[in-house]
Amino acid sequence: MQIEMKTIQIEKDDEINFILGQSHFIKTVEDLYEAMVNTVPNAKFGVAFCEASVRRLLRLAGTDEDLIQLARKNAFAIGAGHSFIIMMRDCFPINVLNAVKAVPEVCCIYCATANPATVIVAEMGECRGIIGVMDGKVPVGVEDAEHERERKEIVRRFGYKM
Repeated sequence: MQIEMKTIQIEKDDEINFILGQSHFIKTVEDLYEAMVNTVPNAKFGVAFCEASVRRLLRLAGTDEDLIQLARKNAFAIGAGHSFIIMMRDCFPINVLNAVKAVPEVCCIYCATANPATVIVAEMGECRGIIGVMDGKVPVGVEDAEHERERKEIVRRFGYKM
């Protein structure tokens, strides 16, 4: 059987962050929902999980219907078994990433970003898997003192450092 490589561009607005990962069990969507609301109680998010066996359905959850539908659209386009995507607004992956990684079914996180991203998948017959993610653009230089000052100001403005 031949393996075919495909690229899928993540569709989203600039202010939306997302987490893309892989898990291994049908209850993933419920556990990811619980991890999100227990970590950031007012988080606006949508989760879509691609079930890899038996019914092979897209499982959905979330607190924001638009983000649930956005997660649905992207997960269906990716279509890789046991993959999940969490689309979020008004919270950052840094706020929830450890809780998501601590979900027992989560095997790995491919990407957590607001950047434009492209998912590289391999397809063979009825199977599809994520090979990797292209997240953002290549560096164009090295940080100088002014850029370092700006970076430190941003982190403190967001409240991550004092």
